[in-house]
Amino acid sequence: MGARLTYEQIMLFVLLGLVLVGLLWGKWRYDLVAFAALIAGVVLGVVPADTAFSGFGNDATIIIALVLVVTAGLSRSGAVDLITRFAVDRDRPLPLHISAMGGIGALFSGFMNNVAALAILMPVDIQAAQKAGRSPAASLMPLAYATILGGMITLIGTPPNIIIAAYRERALGAPFTMFDFTPVGLLCALAGIAFIGLVGWRLIPMRDKGKGMGAELRASASYTTELVVGENSKARGQRLRELDPTAEEHDCAIVGLVRRNKRLPGRARWEKVRKSDLLVVQGGTESITAFAGALGLDLQGKSGESVELSTELKMVEAVVAADSPVVGRRANDVRVMQRNGVVMLGLSRRGRVLTERVRRIALEVGDVMLLLGHQDSIEDVIARMDCLPVASSPAIIQHRKAWAAIAMFAAAVGVGAFGLIPLTVALGAVAICYVVFDILPMREIYTSIEWPVVVLLGSLLPVGLALETSGGTQVVAEALAAASQSLPAWVALTIVLVFTMFLSDVLNNAATAVILAPISVGLAQIIGANPDAFLMAVAIGASCAFLTPIGHNNNALIMGPGGYQFGDYWRMGLPLEAIIVAVAVPAIMVFWPL
Repeated sequence: MGARLTYEQIMLFVLLGLVLVGLLWGKWRYDLVAFAALIAGVVLGVVPADTAFSGFGNDATIIIALVLVVTAGLSRSGAVDLITRFAVDRDRPLPLHISAMGGIGALFSGFMNNVAALAILMPVDIQAAQKAGRSPAASLMPLAYATILGGMITLIGTPPNIIIAAYRERALGAPFTMFDFTPVGLLCALAGIAFIGLVGWRLIPMRDKGKGMGAELRASASYTTELVVGENSKARGQRLRELDPTAEEHDCAIVGLVRRNKRLPGRARWEKVRKSDLLVVQGGTESITAFAGALGLDLQGKSGESVELSTELKMVEAVVAADSPVVGRRANDVRVMQRNGVVMLGLSRRGRVLTERVRRIALEVGDVMLLLGHQDSIEDVIARMDCLPVASSPAIIQHRKAWAAIAMFAAAVGVGAFGLIPLTVALGAVAICYVVFDILPMREIYTSIEWPVVVLLGSLLPVGLALETSGGTQVVAEALAAASQSLPAWVALTIVLVFTMFLSDVLNNAATAVILAPISVGLAQIIGANPDAFLMAVAIGASCAFLTPIGHNNNALIMGPGGYQFGDYWRMGLPLEAIIVAVAVPAIMVFWPL
């Protein structure tokens, strides 16, 4: 094989080898490693200069960026909260909880970025663990693995599927469509989630550290705030005590009722809620906003009216400092807040339940205010009050726009799946609609994109194409074919799947797909097998990284909150990968005959 190698092939193999070493070493970020390889390829004359940056305009790169934008819009609209609220019961026994959360996570990640799906569901899972008095380590790893498995179900669920589809169009004339991945991916996901829910979670080491870290994540300031009962609120007509289960579900408490600007005596448990009443609620920021969304309650403006929510608004927590001019004054009397449209939504005073109207309480040193205002002015107002900003609270969730956001996304998936318009155009139209209808602010169009992944793909795709056009992938494919020439085609398929899994456990899954897609097609053509079957094997293998925390971003995301160690992942990951191989190979042979 060495005698047949050309200069271009040698240089490209060396470059890819250095990329693999750089990614494994981890001293430099993966996007820098990939971009350096691209520039080096151009300088060495093995990557054509006129196509060096073509990867940044590739459909795979564009779709991945747009999926991240749409994911941010779905989160901002409350669509994910809506689905989670109806589907998650945190009082279920642990095996049922893991199976249910895993199913929801897989469903989410089938149609949105799987890292975002985990980020959205992880706080729900941690809260469920705290409520059940158990360590979140028992359920966080199963949830992470389930979101990885769910990404295999559709074209847009995970970057490897998008890369494989785009490569097929270049190599075989037509891309894989939205649901071409579904038959094999769904079977693998179902088998994997069944294993996780029944057996896998029992293999995870339990440590007190995980529980403590979960409690630390959950700990936050407990605010007392007042929420407005609007015309269409589900709270209208119910007695206050009848709302307690919903409040408890969202980890907050109803501590009073305000009617006609007067707080009713005691906790008014038997009072029926009327329009324009104010519910006095205590809880963390995420709990309060989730509770408000569940009952259709509004945030209170500076004059007691409902706040008209907008993506231009921002919530910030600020501590009243010792020398602040607002000490001893009521929030309603602070002119700098009134002039700039900043309102105090809630107040935290050492965890105490406040019995007075929130905005009529004289502020004290150490109080934590939950402020709402325009993003361009709120930081300046906090500085002028000599208060200390603690942190920006979760993004403003506009629950009333949840169904509209879901409908837009579903329409895009539909027209893309049936080939009416390209998926890139459909997702781009959704992103524009999210901005036009004030679901996602324009600034988050760019901040929601994971630019290192875009740079990684944009850089490696031209290098991979150069390797293919130079005949380098054919050389590797011939070597694999020679090693497996006396074996059945299904054995070669299994080898490709297992080898792809191995690389994905130590490399970025997108990089793994870029490297192995042309090699798998070349191998299939040499041994006279169906190239689609081998591309599906690469797609499945690149997505299944369960042995290490570095194999997939989801694995790394749960390491701290779950208190996991590096060696914990293979305990459940190794049998899970074996199950995927056992399910995927026969499934590929059925749906994509060799």
